[in-house]
Amino acid sequence: MSISFLEQGVQRVQGIKGRRVDVLADAGVRTIRDLLHYYPRRYLDRSSIVPIRALRGDMSSVTVVGEVILADTVRGRTGQRFELIAQDESGQVMKCVWFKGAQWIRGRFSKGDRVAFHGKPQRYGGMFSMAHPDFDKLDAESRTLDTGRIIALYPGGAALTGVGLTSRAFRHIIHDFLTQHGEEIPESFPSDICEAAQLMDGPAALRAIHFPEDRDELEAAQRRLKFEELFSVQIMLAQLRRRRIVHAGPRFEAPGALMRKFLQDGLPFELTGAQQSALKDIARDMRSGKQMRRLLQGDVGSGKTVVAVAAMLHALDSGYQSAFMAPTEILAEQHYANLRKYLDPLDVRIRLLVGGLPKAEREKILADIAEGEASIAVGTHALIQEDVTFRRLGLAIVDEQHRFGVMQRARMFEMGARPHMLLMTATPIPRSLAMTLYGDLDVSIMKEMPAGRRPVRTALRYDKSREQVYAFVRGEIEKGRQCYIVYPLVEESEKMDLKDAESGHAELKKIFAPHKVGLIHGRMSRGEKEDTMTLFHRADFKVLVATTVIEVGVDVSNATIMIVEHAERFGLSQLHQLRGRVGRGGEQSYCILMADYKCTHEARERLQVMVDTNDGFRISEADLKIRGAGDFFGTRQSGLPELKIAELPGDVELLTEARDLAFGLVKRDPDLKESGHAALREHLHAVYGDQGMGLSRVG
Repeated sequence: MSISFLEQGVQRVQGIKGRRVDVLADAGVRTIRDLLHYYPRRYLDRSSIVPIRALRGDMSSVTVVGEVILADTVRGRTGQRFELIAQDESGQVMKCVWFKGAQWIRGRFSKGDRVAFHGKPQRYGGMFSMAHPDFDKLDAESRTLDTGRIIALYPGGAALTGVGLTSRAFRHIIHDFLTQHGEEIPESFPSDICEAAQLMDGPAALRAIHFPEDRDELEAAQRRLKFEELFSVQIMLAQLRRRRIVHAGPRFEAPGALMRKFLQDGLPFELTGAQQSALKDIARDMRSGKQMRRLLQGDVGSGKTVVAVAAMLHALDSGYQSAFMAPTEILAEQHYANLRKYLDPLDVRIRLLVGGLPKAEREKILADIAEGEASIAVGTHALIQEDVTFRRLGLAIVDEQHRFGVMQRARMFEMGARPHMLLMTATPIPRSLAMTLYGDLDVSIMKEMPAGRRPVRTALRYDKSREQVYAFVRGEIEKGRQCYIVYPLVEESEKMDLKDAESGHAELKKIFAPHKVGLIHGRMSRGEKEDTMTLFHRADFKVLVATTVIEVGVDVSNATIMIVEHAERFGLSQLHQLRGRVGRGGEQSYCILMADYKCTHEARERLQVMVDTNDGFRISEADLKIRGAGDFFGTRQSGLPELKIAELPGDVELLTEARDLAFGLVKRDPDLKESGHAALREHLHAVYGDQGMGLSRVG
């Protein structure tokens, strides 16, 4: 069997026809390869069959094999039930009872059937019984697939069950296929990689993941297939990194007058050591003649914006324009306002390009960018679409990079004259995700906080403490401070019992009278949001009720209190971002997490992490362990290649090993053209296609 055979439609497999083809396609199973990699969600160990005489009431779930000696429906006070008596080889008997679907179950059994029953035994009326046990009727084939071994349970759902694709059906379909074609499945990994990583043979791993002989074989198969996933991703990142090295970029001069003036006269503070180090990295990249592809990873409040402004002024000193991209228009507007504070005193022309602009205004902004009248353009990734033309774009800065994705990033690198790329994120990325999401980039990490910043004090409180919390806020307001109160929703939802921003605003206006209470959320117009934030900056509003629209970018140094309602509903990284909106001045600041007293023990443990530390990197590791890689950023558009079996951070050691071997292989054979790498090259292209990931086409 060639790899191309594995790409044929799943309808080529015996037992998959008609509606099953469409239902499987909806589940992501379209090819034979997809079917073989439709991994079990968990396993049941039925390798030990318990004799009836050995049953005990404290057993959780066991497998009993016996012959049906009696089977019939019984009418009781609550309706019909189906009962059968099974006898095993010792002559002992056990009763099985179904209280639902009696007639359907009755048709499944006949006297003399040999059946494996799986369930919890209970002693009742002097006899052990099982209620609604799983069962497998045994014949020569099913004995080997469904009982007396570790059996696989597959992801299911109503649609799959509706066409008969139960776990049992999957086991039989995949078993039949492997029996007929298993020896034809090719090994796609080079022998030296398999030996170096001590990997099980690939085709053997595919069999063992579905039909393991024992726990040791299952673990070996899982390790091989996890490594295969992680290694494939790292090969793509190694390819991207190699391409970066050979691409020329704009060659900047040494930093000039504008950048020096900004750093010497435009800042009321000295740069931290981390900021200075990051600027040196960026300046070196931009003067190298090669395209910069650098990730600036900084914790909340570490001063990334100042570094970005200095980099854009370096570009302007060298005669180049800059683009500053944010993932949403709201964030773009906030960045525009912040950048103008730094750039207006230097007479640097900056433009904001977002949707909803009047036609004439938009055309004027586009003309300013095209003619070079605008030195810096701020907007969403629409800045790099076809209708936007820069006169001389030399630097593109992307904020909150994780929301764009790996493939969008790859396309950005290839645009136009290949400007230098500085990617920024305020979400500290755990090491395992950084190696997967950003393994192709150079990284500068800023952990150091500006001088004079005090750590934010964080407390976890419940509704019974609400009056004390409000009294504390009133006391801080009397001292001249301001407060954010964040809600998870804009308006009340009938389906979720959450406090909402609009009703909360109405209530809080009464509680904090005569002090004024403002409201800001994402559904407001740009003008309304700007007016609200202006009033909050001027301290006309003492309290600002908000949704997570203020998560990133809002900087009001006089705001010293952050209250988060229903904190248990937020991810740790998002809570850390919200907390970062306070503590930006010299005064002591506070973050109060208001949680439902009925929240789970896990939620309390998670929120306690926020109380215990202000270190965003520690928080991100905890968040990743709790939520998993797919949901880490609160979006599945993070660009993380789908991992079907590997898990982060749990498999970080395997990831490190896969990364070292993948980068070493690409260094030795950049295009995987050596004869021993042909199968791997074909495998990678079959699984990922071109996808803008730097892989050469096969052929």
